[in-house]
Amino acid sequence: MWRYFIPAALVALIAAFFYRGLYMDPGQVTSPLIGKPIPRFSLPSVRDAASTVSSDDLRGQLALLNVWGTWCVECRHEHAFLLEVAGSGVPIYGLNLKDDRASAIDWLDTLGDPYVASAFDAEGTVAIDWGVYGAPETFLIAPDGTVLHKHISPLTPAVWRNDFLPHIDRVCASQPCAPAAEK
Repeated sequence: MWRYFIPAALVALIAAFFYRGLYMDPGQVTSPLIGKPIPRFSLPSVRDAASTVSSDDLRGQLALLNVWGTWCVECRHEHAFLLEVAGSGVPIYGLNLKDDRASAIDWLDTLGDPYVASAFDAEGTVAIDWGVYGAPETFLIAPDGTVLHKHISPLTPAVWRNDFLPHIDRVCASQPCAPAAEK
């Protein structure tokens, strides 16, 4: 009897794993950082290697950290919407991942720069500390420096409205925040 039970249980376990994976939204991968302080970092700026962008820049305000790269097709798809969000008054900081600095500067000059500042993570070491899988990924940071939300895949008006604005509204109800216009 055990000879049939173990293979049947193994097949059921594998089937459940694949079933769950088929119906899981890849943008809804939870992060162990939710509710915890942001990882500390200090990196050179994309635009000026002599200046730095650090975790301290993200504190004291409601802000977004957006992971991007010029090699990332989906980053290009979300870029126009990032410009809209930045125009609404929500500060966005960039984390340029494993990129060529000249290409990154050209990207920002050509497509527009939604970032207050963008850190240059040439080796991807800071991205690892943030638990980044790839690009684009966007983190919502509370004024106290804790991670409120993480989204994997491009930001869209629907994602902004359904996933980010509820967090923003909740935080801004209890303390002053940057305006978060409806999109």
